Amino acid sequence: MPRRSVFSRQHGSHLLFKQHRRGCALEASHADFGLWRKHGDPMKQPTVLMAADDAALRRRLRALLLPRGCDVVEALSAVDVLRLAQHRRADLVVLGPFGHGTWDELHTAQQIRQVDRRVPLILIPAHSTEALAVAALRAGINDYFTLPLVFEELESSVKRCLAGVLSHASSPPYDSHAHRPMPLQHMVGESLPMRRIKAYIDQVASTDSTVLVTGESGTGKELVAEMIHRSSARHAKPLVGINCAAIPDSLLESELFGYEKGAFTGANAVKEGQLQLADRGTVFLDEIGDMSPYAQAKILRAIESKTICRLGGKRSIPVDVRIIAATNQDIEHLVAAGQFRSDLYFRLNVGRIHLPPVRQRKEDLAELLAHYLQTLNRQFGLEVEGFTDEAWAGLFRYHWPGNVREVKNVLEAIFINLINHPAGKITFWDLPEPFRRQLPEADHSSQSERERVLSALLRTNWNMSRAAQQLSWSRMTLYRKVRKYQIVKSAPLTRPSTLATPPVVPPTYVACTASPADERPQDDVLAGEANGSHCCMHQEV
Repeated sequence: MPRRSVFSRQHGSHLLFKQHRRGCALEASHADFGLWRKHGDPMKQPTVLMAADDAALRRRLRALLLPRGCDVVEALSAVDVLRLAQHRRADLVVLGPFGHGTWDELHTAQQIRQVDRRVPLILIPAHSTEALAVAALRAGINDYFTLPLVFEELESSVKRCLAGVLSHASSPPYDSHAHRPMPLQHMVGESLPMRRIKAYIDQVASTDSTVLVTGESGTGKELVAEMIHRSSARHAKPLVGINCAAIPDSLLESELFGYEKGAFTGANAVKEGQLQLADRGTVFLDEIGDMSPYAQAKILRAIESKTICRLGGKRSIPVDVRIIAATNQDIEHLVAAGQFRSDLYFRLNVGRIHLPPVRQRKEDLAELLAHYLQTLNRQFGLEVEGFTDEAWAGLFRYHWPGNVREVKNVLEAIFINLINHPAGKITFWDLPEPFRRQLPEADHSSQSERERVLSALLRTNWNMSRAAQQLSWSRMTLYRKVRKYQIVKSAPLTRPSTLATPPVVPPTYVACTASPADERPQDDVLAGEANGSHCCMHQEV
């Protein structure tokens, strides 16, 4: 009996052919192809073709793509994925491990590229070598990942590849004279620094200026680039992300500028570079601090001249792109040390956004935890309500060197452990063991006074009397400290109506840094003392 092809098609959140996931006949797949060709896709949703024999990888990709309204088409072999590519035009192809040889996935990708030259391709080979990586980039693969996989990086790559498609699906035709913002991905945090950042994003998005985004790893630099792009007049065109640290100098020109047919061995067709693919859109240059001097010179010339020349080409091609650059390094120190070109720095440093680390805006930690608590409850199908006081104290005491990304990853690790043992609240012992080992001892002498005030207010749910008792202060002293650090309680967090009960998490609040010019009369600070439960203070936006 011939081996049967295994595939499934998922549309939105509805799974078709679920009963045929084991042993679905190839003839049935052809019948379904005919249905697609005849009727098309009335919603014009992006189609992602996915091939991998790793069930966990396919499951996580589905969880990423289906909520975004994508059609997900799956295959488990090279034969199936090639037939699917021939019968169904895809907006993205993700090729995971499915072969037994070192080059199986690349050979399949090359055959798909012959069918469709423009479709983005992401390659995740079972066995990676340096020669394979170079061959993949030269074959026109858009992104290349090695195992074990860092899913956050794959998720970012998928979003970049689909940015233009999703924009076309939900936006009106491009109009260079009209600014029609799209709904933005949520940036969590209502502290004064975050409110200023959000306001500046709206301001700079209405221009066409170059923007430099700085901040530690995990603070959300790519999210800022997406927000600027989607709020700009270029939102209907692609946002193309380029990891400057991942492209070797030998492949830089072919990746950024493209190449002509016959430019080198294996260049069997013209390939458009990343800058040309982003024409009239936005280019996000990530990790610019890691660029070599050679790469810096090439990027600078393209920015200054607004033209590119393909490898092996003889003519300049105009490109109209907006540049958003990001780095987690001290870019000014690199310029002073001669490791980064000053002329390129001045070109990039027009609009400037610096994202503070989580440890410097711990007033947003409660909102970050509540946000990911809601997200992971939906993802895992649980109803975790919040945190015990001991768990919250440990989370607040931690310094979060991985920033927002680490907050999400720690909570996800907790939810994985809770799958078989669901709990109403997350306890201290539910925190991952490696995380608990890194917690500093609860030594109040090592905490800043501001952190002590914030921690006491959160532990007591903003009860000023109880917080003062825990700090061994009078209420008047606590009010003076609150005024000194400009700590303001904001509206309590609410949970979406899809969940039955609200999360039991500490309230959010806004903390500002005081300056002598901002000091107000003492009466403003103590206005809330009458009811003994809250503090009314002036709030700057």
